[in-house]
Amino acid sequence: MVAYIQHVGRIRFGFGAVAELASELQLLGISRPLLMLDDGVCKAGLQVKVFESLPLGEQNPAFTGCPSHPTEDAVLSALRVYQDENCDGLIALGGGAVIDLAKGVALMATHEGKLADYAVGSTRGTQIGPFVAPLLCIPTTAGTGSEVGRGAGIAIGSGGEKAIFMSVNLVPKVALYDPDLTLTLPARLTAATGIDALGHAIEGYLSPAVNPPVDAIALDAIERLCRNLGAAVANPSDRQARSQVLMGAMEGGMCMWKGLGWAHALSIPLDTFNLHHGTLIGLLLPETLKWARTVVPEKFERLDRVLGGRCEDIVSALVTEIGLPRTLSSLGVPYDALPEVAEAATKSVFNRTAPLPAEAPYFLDLLHKVY
Repeated sequence: MVAYIQHVGRIRFGFGAVAELASELQLLGISRPLLMLDDGVCKAGLQVKVFESLPLGEQNPAFTGCPSHPTEDAVLSALRVYQDENCDGLIALGGGAVIDLAKGVALMATHEGKLADYAVGSTRGTQIGPFVAPLLCIPTTAGTGSEVGRGAGIAIGSGGEKAIFMSVNLVPKVALYDPDLTLTLPARLTAATGIDALGHAIEGYLSPAVNPPVDAIALDAIERLCRNLGAAVANPSDRQARSQVLMGAMEGGMCMWKGLGWAHALSIPLDTFNLHHGTLIGLLLPETLKWARTVVPEKFERLDRVLGGRCEDIVSALVTEIGLPRTLSSLGVPYDALPEVAEAATKSVFNRTAPLPAEAPYFLDLLHKVY
């Protein structure tokens, strides 16, 4: 197998990093960005620091209608604002939903046809060009990884299931990581987004793709998140824990370049029940790790050494500690939907980058165990 090793965009990390926004926009040649954010970010007032760094201040073009799950309709609505305001770039301020939505706008602002044309497996899935509108991301959650990743998940049409978009040209040009912006994130979202970041790191590490630099980053992220996520959830004002978790989330985003695995393959069809993505990863990850140990035991030897115990046991204990749900039934997923979810997971791009591509019966057995 020929190794694929790709570096990410420019990163600024640290308390107060958002103050670098003006200089980074200048370096990118963006003079009229569209600021994209959602209602939660607005209510927390996080946009104030961003407006302070923009020439037009609060008069800067903004799209505040980002939904909790990115949709094609929202992409088109934001695209109209982008075009009407003659914008020349985008700023995504928020979590993964906002960032993925901004990637969709950046794509459609510069490419012809329909959004679905560019999804993985579609007619133009490999034709996303380097002229995608420039995007700068300021994550307000510690978990998405999309701000340093090449992928995005956006629901097409009315079905609700996310289509996956994947291209090196979708990597944001700049990511500004400011732990101060995560201090207002509620404990339940800190838990869910943090466990998603841990999933990125673990599944990236377990992917069979050859990328030793990512493996080293993954092991650091896994240890960092397992040691600090509980503290960040228990005491949201703990600035040190917040910084460590955000660094782990950034590293987890880098790990997605190797691909993800079974928990993410199952989470995509389960997303259609309007469930939080990170919550699903926390529910699925411990059980998928038990399965993965039987497939790649040599990788678990190293994981166990880093964590000082069996990886799946430590992750399971962490999920319980931070208060995430442990069963699909408690989330309202219909039992009779499980076979369809299992079948959909087999077709996921993440099943192809898992330790071993799984068939529907294996996924269905796992779903029954967590139901």
